[in-house]
Amino acid sequence: MAFSNDGQLLASGSFDGLVQIWDVSSRNIMGTLEGSGGGIEWVKWHPRGHLVLGGSEDANVWMWNADKCANLNVFSGHSSSVTCGDFTPDGKTICTGSDDATLRIWNPRTGGNIHVIQGHQYHTEGLTCMGISADSTLAITGAKDGSVHIVNIPSGKVVSSLPSHTDSIECLGLSASSPWVATGSMDKNLIVWDLQHSSQRFTCGHKDGVTCLTWVGTSRFLATGCVDGKVRMWDSLSGDCVKTFSGHSDAIQSLSLSANKDFLVSVSLDGTARVFEIAEFQ
Repeated sequence: MAFSNDGQLLASGSFDGLVQIWDVSSRNIMGTLEGSGGGIEWVKWHPRGHLVLGGSEDANVWMWNADKCANLNVFSGHSSSVTCGDFTPDGKTICTGSDDATLRIWNPRTGGNIHVIQGHQYHTEGLTCMGISADSTLAITGAKDGSVHIVNIPSGKVVSSLPSHTDSIECLGLSASSPWVATGSMDKNLIVWDLQHSSQRFTCGHKDGVTCLTWVGTSRFLATGCVDGKVRMWDSLSGDCVKTFSGHSDAIQSLSLSANKDFLVSVSLDGTARVFEIAEFQ
């Protein structure tokens, strides 16, 4: 699920191949967006409008006009399920990653490929997650093979790699206030990297695989969700775990911040969602 950037609409994608558009104020469904029927892996909104992007199990990326509930374009080229993707923050480009171990960079107006990144210098297994820098120039991608690569979006070149993880990368996130990226892996580690030097700042060990993470706004703190059911708060300056939230009895699937950054919501395989107070970490 994803809220539009103006907060007016909510898009929810399902394995039934449909994306529902909800009006937030009335809680009613505005319409249904249809693709080929393949399950929807993720949905993202254009940074300045009501355009919805969705990656599908059918190996395609679909773009819809949410206000008119109309299909605008289909981006075809991947050969397997499209597992991650997004608009660049300037809205001018689309980046998508697939289980076919390729990153594709698209022109949203024409639907054409600008770059295809693959091969021995890139991932050897399917992509799992992606982050895009605020200036729209870099895509950071993680994959099942434990590798993390930095791609220059305008040139389509791999400019650096961040080697250290030994198992699948499950999540990554870029800091909003520093040139840092955090990566979480099934190797039980969270690593905070300095993007400018492609070097590690800290490795933060967990008791089990790291499944999700989120930075706390523009602060130096970030939260991780783990297979052990715990949510942990980390100080990215020291690498210390400053608080552990308990309550779940199974793996954490997702984390999300409230708009005022005072609360953290966690969702678990135990069938519950929990809300934690984190105002002290702003």
